Amino acid sequence: MVAPMRQDLAQEGFTELHTAEEVQNLLRTEKGTVLVVVNSVCGCAAGNARPGAKAAVKNAKKPDHITTVFAGVDKEAVAKAREFMIPFPPSSPCIALFKGGEVVHMLERHHIEGRAAGAIAENLMAAFDEFC
Repeated sequence: MVAPMRQDLAQEGFTELHTAEEVQNLLRTEKGTVLVVVNSVCGCAAGNARPGAKAAVKNAKKPDHITTVFAGVDKEAVAKAREFMIPFPPSSPCIALFKGGEVVHMLERHHIEGRAAGAIAENLMAAFDEFC
């Protein structure tokens, strides 16, 4: 069931992080920018978050790394990513932009629900222009 949802981002160049170690190694050592999409089977992920994220990474300025973890599937990876997202409460889907291991921009589920993919992409592209 989740395979097509994983492939939706992977085919656009998003690196799937499956373990806590992969998340930790990237976010603790990367000095540049990292986008982490917490993917899910939620309707707002399918309808808005994934298409918005895919459109955003076509921006002239984009993060050094574009990644994804899957809520409910990659449980350890998601838990580790959420540790780095504190003080934001856990939500899925959500999209976080990190710079030097710190969250510099966050779209929580309530920022995604009810918004069109284009609006999500515009929000992310503005963050990319500022931080990348």
